[in-house]
Amino acid sequence: MAVTSVRRSQEPVFDSGGTGLNVVAVAVLVGSLAIGGVLMLVLRNPIPAIVFAAIGVLLMPAPRIAQQWERAIVLRFGRYIGLRGPGLFWIVPFVDRVSSVIDQRTIATGFAAEQTLTADTVPVNVDAVLFWMVHDAEKAALEVQDYGRAIAWAAQTALRDIIGRTTLAELLRGRAAIETELQKLIDERSNPWGVTVSSVEMRDIVIPGALQDAMSRQAQAEREKQARIILGQAELEIAASFAEAAKSYEDNPTALHLRAMNMLYEGLKEKGALMLIPSSAVESMGMGGMLGAAAMRQQSLVDPPGKKHE
Repeated sequence: MAVTSVRRSQEPVFDSGGTGLNVVAVAVLVGSLAIGGVLMLVLRNPIPAIVFAAIGVLLMPAPRIAQQWERAIVLRFGRYIGLRGPGLFWIVPFVDRVSSVIDQRTIATGFAAEQTLTADTVPVNVDAVLFWMVHDAEKAALEVQDYGRAIAWAAQTALRDIIGRTTLAELLRGRAAIETELQKLIDERSNPWGVTVSSVEMRDIVIPGALQDAMSRQAQAEREKQARIILGQAELEIAASFAEAAKSYEDNPTALHLRAMNMLYEGLKEKGALMLIPSSAVESMGMGGMLGAAAMRQQSLVDPPGKKHE
């Protein structure tokens, strides 16, 4: 049985009560205490101070602050009444409640499909990253219990489905097409939840070690085959060039003689060079005397001056 895993982003995507105590709430409490203290000094009665302190405590939950990227879901007696934020907003204490605060920034969620069989029955481990964001905070809060976890599982399920319909070769070579198809599939599932998928990126594809060795040997064989084909094509081109040269030399013996002399010169430039020339070529082109002179010249270059030959 295949083992699967889903790794959620470290970024909190669903917060309940993130707009609680803030500087405005503290200011309301301090102001109430100050008014109560002044009235107590004027009236010489502690009752105003107690009353305004209680009022301050009761009004502290009313002011809330949402960050620029946050939207607060407000319920009144359990019934949805609207979104609040960003910035400062007020609720009715003990009547309204901020059930959750939704982050509308782009969020990255890692997910993986482990030991999943491809269409040609090859087990692979695929690691990917999903980039998504909440475009409709109302749907994200009311249509699904935990949209972050739902998105992660939907992505993992879609990845396993695509792997099961794809061969290993297609998976390795067509990653861009698979990412596009995966994004479309996840987006269709998440749109009813108010979530839009920006992109999907496959980070790594791991195949069994034995299969890696086999694929490496196959690649080496393919490269050797291609090298042999290229070498054969080069031999054909060289043979064609020699055939054209032979036609030119056939009607021009002087050119052939000059070519032979150039070959001898190039071969005898290096010390200790050895050249093998067919006797027919020597006789036909009258190069016997020239070869003897060349050999004597070569010997004179090899032997130091004054050395006598036995």
